[in-house]
Amino acid sequence: MSFSDHFSSQSDAYSLYRPAYPSSLFEYLASVSPTTELAWDCATGNGQAALGLSEYFTRVIATDVSPEQINNAKPHEKIKYHVGSAEQSGIKSQAIDLLVVAQALHWFNFELFYEEAKRVLKREGILAVISYQLPRINTDINAIIDEFHHGTLGQYWPAERQHVDYAYAGISFPLQEIPSPTLIMEHDWTLDQFLGYLRSWSAVVYFEEEQKQNPIELIRKKLTSTWKAEDQKMFIQWPLTLRVGKFEHSDI
Repeated sequence: MSFSDHFSSQSDAYSLYRPAYPSSLFEYLASVSPTTELAWDCATGNGQAALGLSEYFTRVIATDVSPEQINNAKPHEKIKYHVGSAEQSGIKSQAIDLLVVAQALHWFNFELFYEEAKRVLKREGILAVISYQLPRINTDINAIIDEFHHGTLGQYWPAERQHVDYAYAGISFPLQEIPSPTLIMEHDWTLDQFLGYLRSWSAVVYFEEEQKQNPIELIRKKLTSTWKAEDQKMFIQWPLTLRVGKFEHSDI
């Protein structure tokens, strides 16, 4: 199956600068999973969610269609990484207790993915879909970020990325949904760390390819003027969207 690869070219930046999910997220997911034997982190990227799951699950399978992402993933004795797609994972049927998709569902063929998810999950297995919104710092910086995202980079975002902006409200979720908590990712970062995160955005790569100019330089001066100091850390929050559920099975 062909796929659109939006991240391999900046997989090193993705590995270094993507924000980490809070431990409270994985604690919650483990609490709703039927057992904590085996989790699948689908579209693992650099393995951040897989590492979080490894604290609560005996084993974790982590897959991604990008060999570069897998090569940059952080190794762990509990995690088995391999190249594989969301729609054709190669995982045994009815093997998975918890299937996690973190900031990636919008790239999938939804119908085929849900078929694969239902195949690999145990009867009471849980599917958890996670996304996060734009980072929030303060009123002035938020305005700069929003203009950069929607204005400067607006036409360079892949069409699928709009699902993230709408917190996955437009994506079907054909499962029996389970109430989930409100969670937030939080980090204290310097300006350089924050700019590294912005460089991991797919639209930054496409802007630079077409315009022959690094768009980060367009925002650096604005952020420098509003940041405390370049070497000082600022508190950053990313609101999380979490949809959790399990498939209904017919006993007929």
